[in-house]
Amino acid sequence: MIGAIAGDIIGSAHEFGRTKSKDFPLFVPDSTFTDDSVLTVAVARAILTDGDYQKAVREIGRRFPAAGYGGFFQSWLRSPDPKPYNSWGNGSAMRVSPVGFAFDTVDEVLREAARTAEFTHNHPEGIKGAQATALAVFLARTEWDKDLIRVEITARVGYDLNRTVDGIRPGYGFDESCQRTVPEAIVAFLDSTSYEDAIRNAISLGGDADTLACITGGIAEAFYGPVASKIRRKVKEILPSELWTIAADFCERYDLSLLDEERHPHGQ
Repeated sequence: MIGAIAGDIIGSAHEFGRTKSKDFPLFVPDSTFTDDSVLTVAVARAILTDGDYQKAVREIGRRFPAAGYGGFFQSWLRSPDPKPYNSWGNGSAMRVSPVGFAFDTVDEVLREAARTAEFTHNHPEGIKGAQATALAVFLARTEWDKDLIRVEITARVGYDLNRTVDGIRPGYGFDESCQRTVPEAIVAFLDSTSYEDAIRNAISLGGDADTLACITGGIAEAFYGPVASKIRRKVKEILPSELWTIAADFCERYDLSLLDEERHPHGQ
């Protein structure tokens, strides 16, 4: 999940910039964490504790009110009696990566991914986006086979993953829907050769950069292994200590630090 948070932070400086190149510095003075990181950590905390995703999202989300939440989510976060609001936005996918790391079967991953989404994003596309992302993380972690990941996710959710970053980039723009973010983020991973290359692919699409890179980053970390120490150090520097502690506890609980670094350096 450090890979997802790093993707968010790296992408934050490009969110509305329509970056269409892979040639950019990973971190700049404006690089920061956003709601993607806050809510990813909230999901991780729920997994570490009582499994109550809604409670964790509300508690941690309220501690960081200026993280960049969308309008509907802000209203939900402030409401004394929150109800799901039928969203198909990519917010359900950006926060779900811990599920793909923590659970051990496809059925568990799909069930828990739906649970992380449905208290806000109860539209079928919102739930599907969360499930596809978590499944991609799980398969990247356990199967290590990009062709299998492509086939399995296509069969289960119907996304068109037989595309390339170069093919998507020219006609792609800012889009906050699951259906126009999650497939592209998965392709950014499938079309990569390393964790860093995957992040550069995602941002270079010129869309919702922090969320694209957050989704892609979680999948790429699961496949390639832990992010490079220079990236991890920067994430620790930028992320509030409260959030970093939860993320580190999650990594320790699920032995994420024991994955071989850059397990597939050539994307095989």
